Amino acid sequence: MNEKTRSYWAEFVGTFVLVLGGVGTAVLAGSAVGQLGIALAFGFSLLVMVYAIGPISGCHVNPAVTLAFLLRGRVTLETALGYWIGQFCGAFVAALCIWLIARGNVLPFHPSATGFAANGYGAHSPGGFNVGAGFLCEVLMTAVFVLTVLTATQKRAPVGFAGLAIGLMLTLVHLVSIRVTNTSVNPARSLAPALFVGGWALGQLWMFFVAPALGAVLAAAVDGILREPTERGVPGGLHIPTFHRGANVTP
Repeated sequence: MNEKTRSYWAEFVGTFVLVLGGVGTAVLAGSAVGQLGIALAFGFSLLVMVYAIGPISGCHVNPAVTLAFLLRGRVTLETALGYWIGQFCGAFVAALCIWLIARGNVLPFHPSATGFAANGYGAHSPGGFNVGAGFLCEVLMTAVFVLTVLTATQKRAPVGFAGLAIGLMLTLVHLVSIRVTNTSVNPARSLAPALFVGGWALGQLWMFFVAPALGAVLAAAVDGILREPTERGVPGGLHIPTFHRGANVTP
C-alpha cells in the first residue's frame, strides 16, 4: 500500500473514531454524562487521533477542514477527494456500529424517535433555535475551528501542541453549539446519523453541508490575512514536525 492510499485509510480510521467516540457518547451515554461529557468526548477523540494518525494524513477527519486546506494550497484536489471519500465512509461505518450497539439494549431503540444525535434546527434544535440562528452558529463555529487547525499546524506554531489546541477548540465549539444544532461543523458527522434517522434529519441536512463549507472558506480567507507574506502560497513555509507530512503539503 503506497503512502497516498495509507493517508486515505487514515482519514477513514480517524473519522470512524471521532464519530464513534462523539456520536456514540451522545447516543449511548448522553443522559449519564450530559452536554459537557459529550463535548469532551468529541474533543478527546480528535485530540487522540491527531497524534495517532496525524503523521500519516494530517488528521483532517472533517470535509470542511480538507476544503480549507485545499483552498490554501496545502493539499491537492486528488488528495482532497480521497480524504472526503475516507471521511464519509468512516463516519457511516461508525454510525452503523453505534446503531447495532444501541439495538442490543433491552429498551426499544428507534433512531427516528430518539434523533440518534442528528443535527437539526427549529423543532429539532435541542434548545429550540431557528434556522437563521443555527446557520450563523454553524458558520462561525466551523470557521473558528478550521482556523485553529490551519494556524496550529503552521511553521511558527509550537511543535507538538497542535493536537491539544485542535482538540480543546472542538470541545469549546461543542459547548457553545450543542444546544443550538447538536453541533455539526463536520458534514461527514452530520450525514452518517441522518441516514439512520431519515425524514426530518435528511430534510435539514443541507444546512450542515452549506454552513460548514462557508465556514471553511471564511477560515481560509482569514488564514491568508494572518500569514506572513513570505509564507502565503509557499508549501515550504508549512512544515509541521510530526503532524503534517506527505499528503498534507502540496508537492
